[in-house]
Amino acid sequence: ASPLTSIKHAGLPWELGLAETHQTLVMNDLRSRVVIQTDGQLKTGRDVAIGVLLGAEEFGFSTAPLVTMGCIMMRKCHLNTCPVGIATQDKELRKKFTGKPEHVVNYLFMVAEELRLIMAQLGFKTVNEMIGRVDMLEMDKAIDHWKQGSINLDALLTPANKPNADTGTYQSILQDHQLELQIDNSLIEKSKAAIEGNESIQFDSIITNVDRAVGAMLSSHVVKTRGGNNLDEGSIHINFKGSAGQSLGAFLAQGITLEVEGDANDYVGKGLSGGRVIVYPPKNSTFKAEEQIIAGNVCGYGSTGGEMYLSGRVAERFCVRNSGVVAVVEGVGDHGCEYMTGGRAIILGEVGRNFGAGMSGGIAYIYNPHSTFEAMVNPIMVDLDPMDDEAQKELYQYVSNHAKFTGSTVAQRIVDNWNEELKHFIKVMPKDFKRVLQQNAK
Repeated sequence: ASPLTSIKHAGLPWELGLAETHQTLVMNDLRSRVVIQTDGQLKTGRDVAIGVLLGAEEFGFSTAPLVTMGCIMMRKCHLNTCPVGIATQDKELRKKFTGKPEHVVNYLFMVAEELRLIMAQLGFKTVNEMIGRVDMLEMDKAIDHWKQGSINLDALLTPANKPNADTGTYQSILQDHQLELQIDNSLIEKSKAAIEGNESIQFDSIITNVDRAVGAMLSSHVVKTRGGNNLDEGSIHINFKGSAGQSLGAFLAQGITLEVEGDANDYVGKGLSGGRVIVYPPKNSTFKAEEQIIAGNVCGYGSTGGEMYLSGRVAERFCVRNSGVVAVVEGVGDHGCEYMTGGRAIILGEVGRNFGAGMSGGIAYIYNPHSTFEAMVNPIMVDLDPMDDEAQKELYQYVSNHAKFTGSTVAQRIVDNWNEELKHFIKVMPKDFKRVLQQNAK
């Protein structure tokens, strides 16, 4: 879907990054622990062979498989008007799709067959023994161009320097994620009465910044155990103290509440799926929460449902691709609500640049007492509307909940002076979303 100029000229060739990555990992004796994958206009077995010799063992194909499924490169992926029914949600256009999985399988089989022929010509029996063998590559002297004389590929074609004789040049050691040590195991054990029965439980726990994706395994266990029988609201309420690691509440299921007295890292509420995440500073702290960072980047990314209340500021890309969560916060960095398609975002503080870029659904309510927001919004896809009665009603509920759950002084002040503070709010409404609602109302 990228412009042709970006495809052809943006960034650097994958060969440069791949060679340097492989060499650096080998020099630090880390190559045996990771898998290197490369992609970027790979189309033939020859492309794959060069990638293997430069150090990769996995490869990504995008454009060519799309063509095998019928793509005719109309460059309309972002317009919902794909004439062959691939990149569109239009029911009539999707009828034109003629691609089959067998077409992609057959193409990749041909690529693998060509790779096998090249391996035989070079004398390799397996891909593993071929990885990183840059000594099998040389610059093509047949290319006659005046620019060719200034090209030096020594950096690419230099074998990786092994610190030890037995240093691995491909992944041979599987990563141990130590899932048995994850905090979620204890959360699952303590929550059994609620998961297997219908009890409501609440308990305390300590959380640290090495505890990542807390709640994800718990949610998985809930879904596997109960199937489509969701937990009732408030069935599991866990009170944490400390600094949460990345992805707190990732994919959190309905009926689970994670409350953190402390702070959190990036990706709070990533993929939130009906649960509730609450984060606020320590109760004995003396600073103003609304002036401090409470969580990191990309909070609420890809969330489909649930609630998130963060008493403080967050960093960039708040609620990017949010499609259903209600999120309340007291300030955000750049690119807030980017590509948002649903849900609600309530921001009770300052907003960074490029707010609402690509926002096609949902509604954002911005507290704007100093009239600074207008300069920060990306106006291409959104309108700035006054607060109608329905908006006032739901906003009051969200701000009241924020005050109740987090003890936010900002939210409480707004609630206590509602009639006066209401005039400082702006309703951010996607133009397309507004048009659809107006058509449905007719």
